[in-house]
Amino acid sequence: MTGRVQGVYFRGSTQTFAQSERLAGWVRNLRDGSVEALFEGPSDAVERAIAFCRVGPRWANVEHVDVQEQAVEGLTDFRVR
Repeated sequence: MTGRVQGVYFRGSTQTFAQSERLAGWVRNLRDGSVEALFEGPSDAVERAIAFCRVGPRWANVEHVDVQEQAVEGLTDFRVR
């Protein structure tokens, strides 16, 4: 995710949302100011998580979300990295 996505509780709110959807994965800040996340779980829950990321928490201003499918890693919880 790019835009104003760091310093606005993006990672914490993404973790809370993912856990409420029973998703596994992680979210982390990148050095370029963007945020990266990986979601594993039922496709409908993953789609809801992606929709959440397109908006973000109250203070965020998401400009772009790049979605890529990847092989399942078999994660069991959702963490902030």
